[in-house]
Amino acid sequence: MLTQDRNTKQMATADRLILPIAANTVIYQGGLVAINAAGEAVPAAATAGLKVAGRAEAHVDNRYSGTGENSIAVGRGIFLYRNSTANPVTAAQLLEDCFVEDDETVRVSTAGTNIRAGKVISLDAKGVWVEIR
Repeated sequence: MLTQDRNTKQMATADRLILPIAANTVIYQGGLVAINAAGEAVPAAATAGLKVAGRAEAHVDNRYSGTGENSIAVGRGIFLYRNSTANPVTAAQLLEDCFVEDDETVRVSTAGTNIRAGKVISLDAKGVWVEIR
């Protein structure tokens, strides 16, 4: 039981994570960020084993540093991403999951690797609004 103030460190907030970046990796601000099996941030891709963490809050170039030497702030919330031209998200997918095509594009489920990007909240002419939690 506390008897004085305690400086309790915070790793993240409900809408932001701080993640170590994989070695030899560049992450662009605004892009979808995933974590690999080692818990390192990488650009999201349709690659087995990745899990989407959120949106990159900054551009971070870790090509010349080792794993974990740099970190990135990753936002969580509702963000606008490009809709796939090959496998587009439609109104039928509202409030359903969409999947990563690349670090700026989402799509519907396909026969290939399906990495969940988040939940489709809305569609408009500019793309798909995706909730990432």
